[in-house]
Amino acid sequence: MKLIVQIPCFNEEATLPAVIRDIPRKIAGVDTIEILVIDDGSSDRTAEVAREHGVEHIVRHTTNKGLARAFRTGIEACLRRGADIIVNTDADNQYFGGDIKKLIAPILDGCADIVVGDRGTRNNPNFSLGKKGLQIIGSALVRRLSRTTVPDAVSGFRAISREAALQLNIVSSFSYTIEMLIQAGSKRLSVASVPIATNPKTRESRLFRSIPQFLIRSGTTIVRMYAMYKPLRVFFFIGMSLVLIGALPVVRFLYFYIVGGGQGHVQSLILGGVFLIIGFITLLIGMLADLIGFNRQLIEMTLQKISRIELELERDGITGTQPDAKLDVRKIKKELAALRRRAG
Repeated sequence: MKLIVQIPCFNEEATLPAVIRDIPRKIAGVDTIEILVIDDGSSDRTAEVAREHGVEHIVRHTTNKGLARAFRTGIEACLRRGADIIVNTDADNQYFGGDIKKLIAPILDGCADIVVGDRGTRNNPNFSLGKKGLQIIGSALVRRLSRTTVPDAVSGFRAISREAALQLNIVSSFSYTIEMLIQAGSKRLSVASVPIATNPKTRESRLFRSIPQFLIRSGTTIVRMYAMYKPLRVFFFIGMSLVLIGALPVVRFLYFYIVGGGQGHVQSLILGGVFLIIGFITLLIGMLADLIGFNRQLIEMTLQKISRIELELERDGITGTQPDAKLDVRKIKKELAALRRRAG
């Protein structure tokens, strides 16, 4: 059993050493524990500090691509390095690394595919009153949409089994936390939560510059992800709302027309007709989006199978001893990469 702890970093040379020191190197039930740092285009000595503190794997972006892209890069790198369990933690030393043992326990026991660390938002002394309120409301909304029971939906301290990691396809450019839960709920993955400890805040968040910006970007991510995985439900709600709004002035016109005074209420008929037409078009868009959603699921299944084949070939290519076999592996991997581009 191999555990890799990934740490997305952007200019974290000051806090990274404390994060690395907190990560346990021995856990019952785990044979190997390694650390992978994703240097997301840092301009400081993040990569050098990671290397000086014994980090086994360092992956670098040439430019800053954001937390979600760094997370996705880390997942792919961990899978290529044979991780059976992947733990993601932040580089600002917010999470107590000693709780990794608690975090991976449900996966080791076969009870969960994904485990999210619960920071105890209501009673956490490191959270302001405003942050507590936003976390509670936002997590409740995400729980309802994803049909999970995670109390701290935006916690970045989470463990993922290899099988779950192969099924996740993070496409958001803002944050992976919300998207992962909505995907997990849609794909019927088992999601658990365990209480964790947090350290005092070392700096302000770099994910957003203000609360309004955070609300707008988080809300946009929620709507986009939910519409992606539940398009018929979203467009049906919008379409039926428009149909009902359009039906009211039409009924009003019909009433006056029946009682003999419909000549002066043609505006109601026109307004209602416009809303009805838009509503029916929205319902048709919903049906089309639902069909596209099935096609997306087929593409995701194809990409998942390609990923499995690539990982197997990479493992065989590393352990193979015959030069000709290695050449064949490289050729097949190029063909799979071309197939991945066409599928994506």
